[in-house]
Amino acid sequence: MTGQIAPPGWLTDLLAAYEQVLSELFWFAVGFGVVYLVSRLVLVPLATRAVRSRNRNNPTIETAAKTYLRVVLIGFAVLTGIIAAGYGRVLSESAVIIAALTFVLGIAGQQVFGSLVSGMFLVADPDFNVGDWIEWPGGSGTIEAVDFRVTRVRTPNHETISVPNTELTTNAITRPYGRDRYRLTEQVYVAYYEDTERALLELQQVVTTLDPVLDEPAPNTRIVELGENAITVQAEFWTDDPGNRDIQTIRSDFRRLVKRRFDEEGITLAPPSAQLLSGGLTVTDRTADAPDASGR
Repeated sequence: MTGQIAPPGWLTDLLAAYEQVLSELFWFAVGFGVVYLVSRLVLVPLATRAVRSRNRNNPTIETAAKTYLRVVLIGFAVLTGIIAAGYGRVLSESAVIIAALTFVLGIAGQQVFGSLVSGMFLVADPDFNVGDWIEWPGGSGTIEAVDFRVTRVRTPNHETISVPNTELTTNAITRPYGRDRYRLTEQVYVAYYEDTERALLELQQVVTTLDPVLDEPAPNTRIVELGENAITVQAEFWTDDPGNRDIQTIRSDFRRLVKRRFDEEGITLAPPSAQLLSGGLTVTDRTADAPDASGR
């Protein structure tokens, strides 16, 4: 009978090491998966429902609570997986790991923590809510969500952009509307020799013909500047929720109608330069009156 050949010692050690690694990965996955699934399927919906019931008129808190709760629960799931894999003692006793984590968080996580804190300030601001139309130095649009690092904004071109929270907290934010309406301001430059009162009247008539313009507040027109080369007149009017309107199309329609109306009424828009030349040029053919070669 032939005896079995035992594997060499190094192979036995290698298999044992692989078995230990696979065991640790298995328990990490079990610990992480259980906590993550329970939190995702049970805790997050319950917490979101509770926040929604207490803040029915403020969807910003609901979306922010869901985002931050998920981040915290993922961190807790990772920690649970590490402990289940048998590395809990290493985390609590290894000064090297603690120092490395502190260094990484201090260098790489500085901007992330800044965005997180900025996002918390935005959520706590009662005048900053999901669905609001805002303008800041980098653009304008409707707030869709306040996330962990960025705020998602839908632009007038129906594009969703991610704006860093720090940009919104460090810059001035304008809200040119009264919650459910949006104010549009358009300026037109009229030549000095034109009847300004008639220009204001025609501008008012153009505004009233636009379908999206609200009757209340009433549109108004005024002279805002006596410039060097032209008089600046301004039309101010309101439309409803900008989330339901194409603001750029409204502006384009207004400018198109102003140009057509002013052309029909003979009102000259401001010339492109400081001088406006006018007059005519007459060309006379004198060859018929000139003498021929014989002098006749």
